[in-house]
Amino acid sequence: MAEVIRMPKMSDTMVEGVISSWVKKVGDTVKSGDILAEVETDKATMELEAYDEGTLLYVGVAEKQSVPVNGIMAIIGEPNEDIAALLSQVDAEKTTPDIVTTPDAATPTQEEAKASPTPTSSNTAIASSTDTTVTTDKRIAASPLAKKMAREKGYDLSTITGTGEGGRITKRDIENKAAQMPAVTQSYVASLSALKEDYQVVPASPMRQTIAKRLTASATTIPHFYLTSTINMDAVVEARKKIIDYAAVKVTFNDIIIKALALAIRKHPTINTAWEDNTIRFNHHIHIGVAMAIENGLIVPVIRFADHQSIAQIAVGVKDLAQRAKDNQLQPTDLEGCTFTISNLGMLGVESFTAIINPPGACILAVGAIQQVPVIKDNSVVPAHVMKVTLSCDHRVVDGAVGAAFLQTLKELLEEPLKLLV
Repeated sequence: MAEVIRMPKMSDTMVEGVISSWVKKVGDTVKSGDILAEVETDKATMELEAYDEGTLLYVGVAEKQSVPVNGIMAIIGEPNEDIAALLSQVDAEKTTPDIVTTPDAATPTQEEAKASPTPTSSNTAIASSTDTTVTTDKRIAASPLAKKMAREKGYDLSTITGTGEGGRITKRDIENKAAQMPAVTQSYVASLSALKEDYQVVPASPMRQTIAKRLTASATTIPHFYLTSTINMDAVVEARKKIIDYAAVKVTFNDIIIKALALAIRKHPTINTAWEDNTIRFNHHIHIGVAMAIENGLIVPVIRFADHQSIAQIAVGVKDLAQRAKDNQLQPTDLEGCTFTISNLGMLGVESFTAIINPPGACILAVGAIQQVPVIKDNSVVPAHVMKVTLSCDHRVVDGAVGAAFLQTLKELLEEPLKLLV
């Protein structure tokens, strides 16, 4: 019985292929594995391989012409076989391209019949639920036995090219897939087939819902822009060692950065603003919010009047807020009044990132890890501690030049930390 060769879907986005050249001509003998034609898809030129043996009886698409996916390209059968009925089908498809029909499917084998009591009859290529597997983006024609074998072996039918009528996947295609796999691959696929996908849907907590609403509003209504700077932290690393010797509390790098931020904001007051209904609020006080991760989400408790506090006082305040946040003892006033926010992921090894502005502030600083890297100093390569910071700005109130000047001041303060004491 003659077999119709249809255009296979050679990529996820392919809708048609162009015949670059026919390797086989009408009358040529074709063996399984022979290259029939070269097909140009939307991604590459690929070889169309024959899966049936016989004689090429008909070519329906000329070179340089296109054919839609699943469109008839050629017919392979026995020499001198009567294919008039198939040619009539070809003509019918050309006049009604929206409806793709296939000739009656071959009688199923006894093995396939046992796999499904429902007979496989002639149908449109998209009609029979007994031989079509529906995926999220396309329909895959496959015999019931082929689907059963694919499930047992853990194969994805969308990765298998069908050699049956109209591209239908058959038992032979599944067996060929298995034969082409190395033994180690077959073992791997078999082990995956025993696993089951699992998931759980849980209601979002009120805190997570609030976070989602606030950050979605911020990301969609505030015109963000970002500025990144690299700061040499060698002097801060050395200064912190000495501060720890004298301070009554353990001072972290984040405490020192908060102090530097407060002084830089004092010098650049436009950074300490907020957009409020076509007006700009200039805050004369500096309240720095410190983003903290807790079990149920993210909170931003506030260090008030940070520019008037010493590094040691800031360290005490941050530790107190962090402990009360962990114990769920923060009060509403601890979370109100933020004019600028800092988010530090450096302690988790993050080199750099961008943060979403925490309203009503106009800016947030994302702080990365302090890393020791080679740098050029006095024409020599030497090790140095560097840190990347990224400033997210609300472009309605902060311009690029203002943000850049602010980062320049912050860089100067951290690279010469004695200025923090003046």
